[in-house]
This record gives sequence, C-alpha cells and structure tokens, in this order.
Amino acid sequence: MKLEDIGYNDKLEELRIENNLHDFEIGRVISEHKERYIVKTEAGDFEAEITGNLRFSAKSRVDFPAVGDWVALTTYDSDFSIIHKILPRFSTISRQAVGQFGEIQIIATNIDYALLVQAVDRDFNVNRLERYLTICNSSKVSPIIVLSKIDLIDEHRTFEILESIKARIKNVPIIAISNELQDGYDKIKTIIEKGKTYCMLGSSGVGKSTLLNNLSGKSLMRTDTISQSTNKGRHVTSHRELIILENGGILVDNPGMREVGISDSASGLEITFDMIIRHSKNCKFKDCTHTNEKGCSVIEAVEKGEIDGASYENYLKMERERAHFESSVVERRKKDKDFGKMIKNYKKDIKKNKY
Repeated sequence: MKLEDIGYNDKLEELRIENNLHDFEIGRVISEHKERYIVKTEAGDFEAEITGNLRFSAKSRVDFPAVGDWVALTTYDSDFSIIHKILPRFSTISRQAVGQFGEIQIIATNIDYALLVQAVDRDFNVNRLERYLTICNSSKVSPIIVLSKIDLIDEHRTFEILESIKARIKNVPIIAISNELQDGYDKIKTIIEKGKTYCMLGSSGVGKSTLLNNLSGKSLMRTDTISQSTNKGRHVTSHRELIILENGGILVDNPGMREVGISDSASGLEITFDMIIRHSKNCKFKDCTHTNEKGCSVIEAVEKGEIDGASYENYLKMERERAHFESSVVERRKKDKDFGKMIKNYKKDIKKNKY
C-alpha cells in the first residue's frame, strides 16, 4: 500500500518538508480509542500514543490527534509507534462538545466531502440538515445530502421531501437511496473519487453502517434495527474509523449524533443562511439582531415570504447557540488565566518565604 492510497498528495509532502519531518515516517490516523490510536502507514497499521511533549503543549483536545489526521511518527517492530507531530489540517469537522463547558469536539479532519445521511421514514428534519450544513460550511467541507430508506415511503412522499429541502437549501447535491434495494447507489458511487475522503454524519439508525457495508462490498460494520419501543436508532458504530473502499475512495464512519451543537461557526452560518445575511445588510441598524427591531430587512423579508419562516427561526436558534458558545470560551479562558496567575503568585510566595 502507498500513502497516496489513503489520500496523501503533493501538498502534504510540501507540509512535511516545511516542518522538517524528514526523519519520521508519515501515516494517517484511521481510528481512535481513548487517546490510543491506530495509524496506517506504508509498512502497515500501528498502535500509537503521543509523545509527552505533544501532550504537554496541547492547549485543548483540539490539539490531540483525530481520525483523518496525518501524523509524523516513529515505528517499532512490535507494531507500536509514537506520534511526534500532527501535520497542518486543511479541514476540520467539529461540534460543541456534549456537556463540556466551551469545548470543541473534533469529529474528523482532512475531509473533502460530508455525506449528510437522514432516513426519510422517521429521521427527516430540514432544521437538522441546516445544522449539519452550518458545520460543513464552517469546516470548509463540501456537503452532499443522502436520503436513505426511500423504499419505506411512496414516490409522492419522496417528492414532497425533496421539494421541502430544495425550498430552503440551494446548490447542495441530494441523493435518495434504498440500502435494501440499493436504488440510487449508482449516483453515490459516481461521486466517490479515488484518494478523496468522505465523512458520514447523521443520527443513529439512519443506515450509515449499512451504506458503508454496501459500498465496500464487505460486512465491515455491524448493523441493527430501530428500537420498537422508542423509535430511535441504536448506536451500532461505537467509534470513528477511516476505511478504504474498493474504488479507492476513503470513508469515515461516525457514531450517530443526537446532539449537534454549533460552536465557532459565524462563517458557516453566513454561508448556510446566505439569503438572511444578504437581507441583513439593508437593516436600519448595524447591530440588528433580526428579532424585533423596526427597520429590520430580514423580518420584512420573512413577512413577505421571501425568507422561509422555519429557516429564519432555525437561524436565530443557531445564532444564539454560537453567541453562547463564544461567551463560554471567553469565560473559560478568563478562568484559566486567573488560575495561572494564582499559581504564579503562589510560587512567588513560596520562593519569598524561603529567603
């Protein structure tokens, strides 16, 4: 196997040279298990840990390796390796970490395309699609909407769902598939290119693992049925893993996400809700919140039907989340700074008392 088979290219080689990594092997993180990693190299797969220096210099979890990262490492005969450095990422899909104050959780890195998978029978929700789109747009990843389980509804309902998406989301490819009948798979396969990396995003039970198995031609991931008592998907995929498909495409399977918190994604919101942003430039006040101000061009556009009302409400909700996350980050940094000052003063007092 060559590094090019898992996405290595001339740009990454330039980064390797710029960072003086000639003496290290290069590999790609294909899975992560609580700060232990599996890294794929030309010599094979290696279990890996990070160096103490890399751990000490990390300011947050964002600075640790993630699935999709290219890393410089030292390998040993026992299939064990040490990661010394992470090469600069060209894209990072992330969300607000669940239950953690002002923290970001990386989903995957160095992704070219994201497959936004929703099941049309129970999971379909345009608001959630706009949420995934915002994450993709802030991450510089090209989104592709995949509607699964179309064999469970009739053609009329499929048409209604497609039209409801197109009314709010423009210029994003939409592919409708059936994992059971493999309808639409010809379209999926045409978008998967050799050497490009794809990441699947979606809730549990929407058919991501079945899609991966069908695309790979192997039973790589266990699949399960929907819980009859809750009508919710069970978490089949327990961790993120990067897999090479038969046609040379690279796919990251991702555990189902029940919460998709918006983090630092002002640019992502602007791209996803470009119609709202365009109208906001005509608002009477520069600091208009688009909620109740007189002379708000956005509210006027909603009232005239130029902006979809549900999309407008979804935008306001995500904007509040983004603002709250940013204030949480500022507060957390202040606490860290105050704690640092306290430790510094404590050390000074100890030194003073010694003399």
